[in-house]
Amino acid sequence: MSMAYGNTTTYGQKIGILMLATHFPRVPGDIGNATSFPFPVVYRVVREATAETVVNQQDPALIEPFCQAARELEAEGCKCIVTSCGFMAIFQKEIAAAVNIPVISSSLLQVRLVSSMLPGRKIGIITAKAPALGEKHFRGVDILDVDKVVYGIEDTDFGQTFFKDCDYIDLGLAREEMIKVGRKMLSEHPDIGAIVLECTNMPPFTKALQESTGLPVFDVINLIRYVHDAIVSPGYTGYL
Repeated sequence: MSMAYGNTTTYGQKIGILMLATHFPRVPGDIGNATSFPFPVVYRVVREATAETVVNQQDPALIEPFCQAARELEAEGCKCIVTSCGFMAIFQKEIAAAVNIPVISSSLLQVRLVSSMLPGRKIGIITAKAPALGEKHFRGVDILDVDKVVYGIEDTDFGQTFFKDCDYIDLGLAREEMIKVGRKMLSEHPDIGAIVLECTNMPPFTKALQESTGLPVFDVINLIRYVHDAIVSPGYTGYL
């Protein structure tokens, strides 16, 4: 019989997710819903982090609580740390420096990779709040020089769900609003080659955006799955 060794309390969760303190519903596809993933994840709430402090205030006082929570999850066996808000791109370098494992602060980390796949094409970014997303975030994930456009959902009912921390989401309306923003962005910038969703609450509508725009859509969930495979390879079976 083979031997098993360990030095922590729980096992099997290689992805550690640092959550903002929120109360709105987290439906399948949302980063805060564990069934969004085909593998176990572990959550840690950073109480100081809210939509207000992260998105609007962009408070540097958040760096240490996030770094501390990341170190705790690393000590518990996680092999990758993720945050639950794409606006945390502003602190990517600080959090990554605090641990010895990969850190995904934001889906925006994909923008340069996607741009490299589509030379000569713009990357369309859909965010929770366009006026609040800017140079500091792009510098944090090294995409300042990437040709991109940014559109937000801050004026939609879906967008207000996060900032008002509502206890409900009208999923049908949210889907319509996401499609409307995606189509508007593409009509005004027909040279867009792909869409990247900044917001970790938007992946439930990735498929709808793909179908309505005909473009590839990259979100935080498929980024996490990609990194998880690099950490814990599923292996391959088949035949010749």
